[in-house]
Amino acid sequence: MGREFVDLFDHWAESYDQAVTGKDIEYQEVFLNYEHILQEVANLVNGNVVEFGTGTGNLTQRLLEKGCSIIGVEPSAAMRKIAGKKMPHLTLLDGDFLNFQLYGPIDAFVSSYAFHHLEDSEKANAISKYATLLSTGGKVVFADTVFGSIGEKETFIQEAKNNHYLSLAQDLETEYYTTIPILESMFHSNEFSVEFKQLNRYVWLIEAEKL
Repeated sequence: MGREFVDLFDHWAESYDQAVTGKDIEYQEVFLNYEHILQEVANLVNGNVVEFGTGTGNLTQRLLEKGCSIIGVEPSAAMRKIAGKKMPHLTLLDGDFLNFQLYGPIDAFVSSYAFHHLEDSEKANAISKYATLLSTGGKVVFADTVFGSIGEKETFIQEAKNNHYLSLAQDLETEYYTTIPILESMFHSNEFSVEFKQLNRYVWLIEAEKL
């Protein structure tokens, strides 16, 4: 359920907001247009929203600014602490993509830079769960690193190694980055329409709507 990465994010919490600004050269391309990426997610949802992997609250702030009612779900205690300081009135829960509490009807599920922490079988279970919780027109809007094919993913890994970006290469090899065709099949089999929009070389906007 992605919980194997909690220790990593506990240690990363204090420097996360610096990393997303491009100060870490290995991850500059991953976080290119970061502010725009978050805004693209926020622009597509309204109403009662569950955000997975709230992190330090960067997407959350944009959702609140447009008037959404947010339940933040974050497994890292260190990340929750930082987000809680930024937004003291935020409903912020310990949970993950598959284990979370609801307090009423939900209009959308969102996340940024997080869905790859689930194995593909877990991704499928999560999407199936969201399908049962959303009414017609409800949305799943995720921004995450995905690839057009396994071959493309291998090319990115080799490129990172050639550039001596060994931390990035290790991330791409050990975390559960998937492909667009696999995600497309998961959403379609759960009665979602889905569209993919590339926002930088690594990150795609995934907009799925319950039919």
